[in-house]
Amino acid sequence: MNIGDMAEASGLPAKTIRYYEDIGLIRPHRGDNGYRVFTEADRQKLIFLSRSRSLGFSIEDCRSLLSLYDNRDRSSADVKNLAEEHLERIRVKIAELESLHRTLKHLIHKCHGDDRPECPILDDLAGA
Repeated sequence: MNIGDMAEASGLPAKTIRYYEDIGLIRPHRGDNGYRVFTEADRQKLIFLSRSRSLGFSIEDCRSLLSLYDNRDRSSADVKNLAEEHLERIRVKIAELESLHRTLKHLIHKCHGDDRPECPILDDLAGA
């Protein structure tokens, strides 16, 4: 399967597939003509990567997950630990976003939004 076929089969753009190859997440075989030749195993890995990325795992997390996926002697505890660490990062990010939401909502509420030049939003951004 060539890269165009693989892009269609995996649902990933060819550019992303090339990037994943460049950083060593996948290693498709090269034919005598130098073109990439993808296998069903490559398709499965690309789908795995796509799903992992859609869950917010970093590239390095994906590298670890792929290593665990390929290792049949793995411990599921290792996979669970990685997922739990990611979940904690998500929890922290949600808390940060909720704080940002409260702050911005408060500033918007304080702003009259009229023709006056006074603006609590700009004052806050300026540290006043």
